[in-house]
Amino acid sequence: MEQHLFDEVADVVGSLVPPDFADFEVRSRRWALKLWYGAGEATRAHYEAQVVSAELVEDASVLAIEVGWHAEHTSEADNQALLDRVLASEELWRPVLGPEAVAGPFLGRASWRRLSEVWSDPDLSDPDVGFEIGSRLTDYVTAVETALGR
Repeated sequence: MEQHLFDEVADVVGSLVPPDFADFEVRSRRWALKLWYGAGEATRAHYEAQVVSAELVEDASVLAIEVGWHAEHTSEADNQALLDRVLASEELWRPVLGPEAVAGPFLGRASWRRLSEVWSDPDLSDPDVGFEIGSRLTDYVTAVETALGR
């Protein structure tokens, strides 16, 4: 059976994440991977790599991949407070994530928040794309968890 892209991404993250950050939960699907800390169902604050519609990304014509961190609580104020906490430690994560990391409203849902980057029209047939996504998601996990005091 052929492994789906985001199953491969899960394997990559599992092999790259440092031991201090290895106690995560993960769920991969055909079009996305969600990673979170804490037992049980995915928390409202989590890491994600996912296919995004080109309609949500200005310079994409077919599709995009979003990689990063999300705050998806029902309260916009709660999401902003959590993003503000991450932004308060920008000096810790910016050197790792670089200018590609954009903080602000979630793509397609203004009440949610994100610290993520978007890759427009990636070549999903490239044999290295799963590793590239997984490696970058690992950067987000280690940088943001460090900023949050893990």
